[in-house]
Amino acid sequence: MAAARPSRARALLQQSVSARLQVRPPESGSEAQWVEIQRGLVIYICFFKGADEDLVPKIVDTLLNVKLSENENGEFVSVLDLPGDVLIIPQATLGGKPKGRRMQYHANIEKEKGLELYSQFVTLCEKELAANAKCMEAGVLVKHGTYGNRQVLKLDTNGPYTHLIEF
Repeated sequence: MAAARPSRARALLQQSVSARLQVRPPESGSEAQWVEIQRGLVIYICFFKGADEDLVPKIVDTLLNVKLSENENGEFVSVLDLPGDVLIIPQATLGGKPKGRRMQYHANIEKEKGLELYSQFVTLCEKELAANAKCMEAGVLVKHGTYGNRQVLKLDTNGPYTHLIEF
């Protein structure tokens, strides 16, 4: 039996009734900056060492086309067929492994390369939803968090309905 290939990325998906992500904390003289979506999908994404640009289209295709969202008839459809909004959140902690009483993140990709892949992931998601007629007609939004920063998430979900997918 062949050894399993190590994962190069991990995504966690949650259905959303609404979600709000703080992308910039409040500073003196200015309020916090938030992005928000309504019904759709929240995607948390983490890239591991060995991930490259060739992996990004596969991840986008899988995540946007997997039938996880329930439509008004109770049928499971993709976020493209719903159609629904998408909130993308970089989530390095998805790469953590416990060692003793601490978490270690040795498998995570280097920060600069992770930012590059995350940016490509967001851009490709935006292009795919913009190219989908149902999504365009419905005014679907793609919003995203900022890479490498702490962020506050407020999520209303019709579950919990959470899926973990490795690539």
